[in-house]
Amino acid sequence: MTNSPESTPDAGHPADPGALTHAAPDAAPHAAQASPPPVEGDTFSHLTEPRSENRLVLESGVWHQISPKYVRVQFIANGAFLLLVVAATLVLALVMNQWWAWIPGGFITLILVWTLAILPRQARSIGYQLRQDDLVFRRGILWQRFVAVPYGRMQLIDITHGPLDRGFGIAQLKFVTAAAATGVVIPGLEQATADTLRDHLVGVAESRRTGL
Repeated sequence: MTNSPESTPDAGHPADPGALTHAAPDAAPHAAQASPPPVEGDTFSHLTEPRSENRLVLESGVWHQISPKYVRVQFIANGAFLLLVVAATLVLALVMNQWWAWIPGGFITLILVWTLAILPRQARSIGYQLRQDDLVFRRGILWQRFVAVPYGRMQLIDITHGPLDRGFGIAQLKFVTAAAATGVVIPGLEQATADTLRDHLVGVAESRRTGL
């Protein structure tokens, strides 16, 4: 945060006490809203973007990324489902002589393998930015998505995590607004980061709604 230099009153002209009394309270809320909470923990260090010159770009600001633990959790969840699909296909086709099972089983297997292959790159494309008046969320490489959520429109900020998330110490943060289309879910946040970000956004959203 950049602090503006304080002015020194002239010795021959004492400062107006009333002016000082009214200036201090107005500056504090805006300073608190402008400074984002510290983002701690292990996160990706490089944001992956499409190579096309026509990609969506937001020039100013700092992008915060998610934890690499998110990739591990997704690998375990999708890998377990992949093994289940392969096992079910083999049982139906080889044991029960249901040869039609090769078609849906092979199709689902290809989709899951492709999902696992691009998962690390997709995770590096996820980021969020805390601006003065809104939070901007981005994700996707082939299909990009940028969503700006004004602080004053946030109605509910929810933290959720499943058993695997808890085991790796990550959580996802969900923002609910008046318009369902602008709902945003930030996955793969460190638990401490999610808690800090939630408390910060709740305070800023409340301040904006009350007109501070």
